[in-house]
Amino acid sequence: MKFYNSVGPNPRVVKMFMAERGVTIPEVEIDLRGGENRRAPYNVSVNPAGQTPALELDDGSVLTEVTAICEYLDEVSPGQSLIGDTPEARAMTRMWTRRIDLKICEPLTNGFRFAEGLPMFTPRMRVLPEAAAGLKAMAQDGYRWLDPMIAGRAFVAGDRLTLADVLLFAFVDFGFQVGQPVAPECTNLLGWYERMKARPSANPTV
Repeated sequence: MKFYNSVGPNPRVVKMFMAERGVTIPEVEIDLRGGENRRAPYNVSVNPAGQTPALELDDGSVLTEVTAICEYLDEVSPGQSLIGDTPEARAMTRMWTRRIDLKICEPLTNGFRFAEGLPMFTPRMRVLPEAAAGLKAMAQDGYRWLDPMIAGRAFVAGDRLTLADVLLFAFVDFGFQVGQPVAPECTNLLGWYERMKARPSANPTV
């Protein structure tokens, strides 16, 4: 297999997931800032959507989208699953992953793209600067929604680390870097964030 990596929270999700699962895959670094992901050969032979990350399988086929990549690696790798060992556990992981993606990751990311990220993203995609403030507010609403729901829990889905934690951490950490920090009153979420940040897999050099 071959992993197409770059800067950004999406590739970081997969990198952190692989670190937690003890998976090592040869990497190809894609220059996201330089637009390598938006031109041939990457957007022709790897991912026509021009996004990272991507996972090239041994037969030459390519998987994209972080949840699909992580679920595939979880299934083909030995060790403790981060998706779940039962239908109920897998459903719980997927539920929380979907909630976090919709309520936090998507508005946070587009809030950045449509504001601070405008110089990079204007030539690459439709941008809506007028929507940036509202999207950032939606991400903060997502933080406040999640905060009481994880009170007393070690992890988002309960007492086990899952893909939902990895996804959320990568984007919360990105939020701190781009001016969208978690509000101080979200003490449960901030406590969870500090615990996740202390994990070896949270080191971006892993």
